[in-house]
Amino acid sequence: MNVEPNARVAFQGERGAFSEEAIVELLGEQIRLVPRPTFEAMFAAIREGVADYALAPIENSLAGSVHRSFDLLVESRLTIVAEVIIPIAHNLIGLPGASFEQIAIVESHPVALAQCERFFVAHPRLKRAVAEDTAGSVREVIRSGDPTRAAIASRRAAEIYGGVILREHLEDNEENYTRFLLLSPSSAAPEDADKLSLVFELDHRPGALYHALAPFASRAINLMKIESRPVHGSPWQYRFYLDLQASTHDAGTKSALAELEALVVGLRILGSYKSARISSAKKPQEERGPGK
Repeated sequence: MNVEPNARVAFQGERGAFSEEAIVELLGEQIRLVPRPTFEAMFAAIREGVADYALAPIENSLAGSVHRSFDLLVESRLTIVAEVIIPIAHNLIGLPGASFEQIAIVESHPVALAQCERFFVAHPRLKRAVAEDTAGSVREVIRSGDPTRAAIASRRAAEIYGGVILREHLEDNEENYTRFLLLSPSSAAPEDADKLSLVFELDHRPGALYHALAPFASRAINLMKIESRPVHGSPWQYRFYLDLQASTHDAGTKSALAELEALVVGLRILGSYKSARISSAKKPQEERGPGK
């Protein structure tokens, strides 16, 4: 995807986070990075005038959906203009000069720690410590100057904060990917869009979801994902999120959406954009390090 030179892109986390890797994979190194401490701050960055875009993680192939991103996307009124999928490779990062044998405490985001369970089972002497995010854990380990502390994070985080990778590819499952959405105030769909995301609510009546999906099934439009989320402030009411293999430029899609609007409540198009391919940055099995 092409964006304006030096565009500012907000993301949740510290420099070196996997979100930063995703931004560079999608948009290149020329982008101006805007780290934000929380998901709420990231989504507010465009409204506050400190960013032009935001990049939000939406689902992981192992951990599932990032529900806070779903909820804030609906509240924000931002539009999905692109997506990117990157491999998640976890590395054990320590101080320069430290050895693996010295490490006693390993820090990281709880999801990263959970995705390296086999590593911890193989090394029961290591204690886990929960941190706010992966890259921030590297920063704090380096600041501490303590050779008995290490962090689990990306290779990019090690490079940014001056850490040394002691073990590579700690992840239990090499098929570990995270999908990110690039969000913008603009709702214009690119000409090559082939994926459509939308959200709606349904009345409580028999067959409501069945009838809501019928406009797409009757036109052979492929449903790629469906998920429900509670509507805040309305107990036992739910929103349904759909990803479809479709484009708003297509006449059949337009007619399906017009039919759907009469069947549901609060239909909103979250974005029509080009579907992502899995990044080629993943190392093949034979190159994986000894730490798995």
